[in-house]
Amino acid sequence: APAFTRDPLQQDPVSDAELGDWVSRALPDSTGPVVQSGAGLLGAGEVRNVSSPVLETGTYILAIACRSQRRVTFTVRTETLTLVDLGLRCGINRENVIYLSTDSVLTVRVEARTPANYAFRVRRL
Repeated sequence: APAFTRDPLQQDPVSDAELGDWVSRALPDSTGPVVQSGAGLLGAGEVRNVSSPVLETGTYILAIACRSQRRVTFTVRTETLTLVDLGLRCGINRENVIYLSTDSVLTVRVEARTPANYAFRVRRL
């Protein structure tokens, strides 16, 4: 069989016990200090909000990944501005460069219509 056949079970969420292994595969280690990260398992229709400590003005890299049969919506905002708002197709990870023009708290909102794993990492560039 061809190696690129998509296995639908590859997108089924993993249990809490398997979460650490999945995160380390989905978001490989990279350079730069991590200032915020999170991962978890969402039920259908569940929303999770995770807020950072106050981050200094500057440029950051946001890496996100998910594991689900459907897209997972990630919204990243400061107190005043939405920086990222996207429905991520699971199975691929994505990196966004974000710039904070003032010291800010980042809130990452994750929403899933079907059961899903999510992971994100914010690091200083």
